[in-house]
Amino acid sequence: MDRKVGICAVAQTHFQRNKWDQRFQNMALEVLESLQQQTGVDFSEDKGIDMSISCSDDMFDARTISDNGLTDVLGGHFRCEEKIAQEGIQALYYGLAAIRSGHADVVLLLGHCKESQGKSRNRVTHLAFDPFYTRPVGLDFCVGAGLQAQAYGEKSGITDDHLAKIVVRARKMAANNPNQPDTQQVTAEEVMASAFLADPIRTLHAYPVSDGAVGMILAAEDRVREFTDTPVWITGVGNSMDSFFLGDRDLASSVALKAAAGRAYKRAGIRDPKSAFDVKEVCDQYAYQLPMWMEGLGLIQEGRGARWVDDQEWDKTNVNISGGMLAGNPLLLGGFVRAAEAALQLKGEAGSRQVKNARTALAHGVMGPAGQFHSVVTLERD
Repeated sequence: MDRKVGICAVAQTHFQRNKWDQRFQNMALEVLESLQQQTGVDFSEDKGIDMSISCSDDMFDARTISDNGLTDVLGGHFRCEEKIAQEGIQALYYGLAAIRSGHADVVLLLGHCKESQGKSRNRVTHLAFDPFYTRPVGLDFCVGAGLQAQAYGEKSGITDDHLAKIVVRARKMAANNPNQPDTQQVTAEEVMASAFLADPIRTLHAYPVSDGAVGMILAAEDRVREFTDTPVWITGVGNSMDSFFLGDRDLASSVALKAAAGRAYKRAGIRDPKSAFDVKEVCDQYAYQLPMWMEGLGLIQEGRGARWVDDQEWDKTNVNISGGMLAGNPLLLGGFVRAAEAALQLKGEAGSRQVKNARTALAHGVMGPAGQFHSVVTLERD
């Protein structure tokens, strides 16, 4: 069976630095209720949600089987409930597979994360490393990113000045995004004066700790009009994982991103990605990653990242109009939110950040040290 799959509705909470007044179930319920209001969908046996897919993390939730606490919100007591944990955009991939295979017609995707409730997200990401060789030297995702930023800087000519410009622009874009109420405006001088985390990464180069939830309703093409008049079609998907040990990889480039993008473009029938998308949402956990991932996605020429920043070409190509991850999304949900923002643009529901006549979009997700695992999704509207 081979059916088109459409995104019917998108919902997000505000992403705030500390949602101390909400448990993760409350955040998830807020998203579910919004999706139901938008579509009228329920959990009825004949016409309702067939399958729910959660995105959660045992370490960030500080509990084993973290999706177990969400089964009532997700309708797990009515239907099938599955979980993904590595990177939120994988929920989109899973839902797409479930519908195209004929296993389900209507799928709920819902992810949450509260980074603020742990003492340190670096302690969480430290656990992703090998316990015998790389944990003892103190590696975590931030340290891995610092090593990669050094390698990419030497290759591309990206400097502290370039990184400051990227951060200032990201926060300026986020000012038009009501889902980012805690994002503060900064100057380039303030960025360059912020303390180092892992040279050359400074405090303001890194995505801020935040809490929030995001969700979608997916439906098969023969059901999609029951829930929306403006479906967004998933046209291509691809993912790829690089080597586990940093020493086995070329940190100044990304084999995995190029492979993931190539698979998505092939499935979508895209030959020239530079001209294929009206909107691009790229997962920039750290400032250096925006130009680096743009190169890996084939959206700018390899080695041209510094010039791309100097010329401010991002304004011509509608990259991270939402503010991107640098505005503040949890690590676990970065790619999921990128897909949500891209879908809102194509549905014409992006408010003051709306790109006029947007018809095609790309969403990117990344997880693991120094961009180990990449996912790419391509989208279009009728």
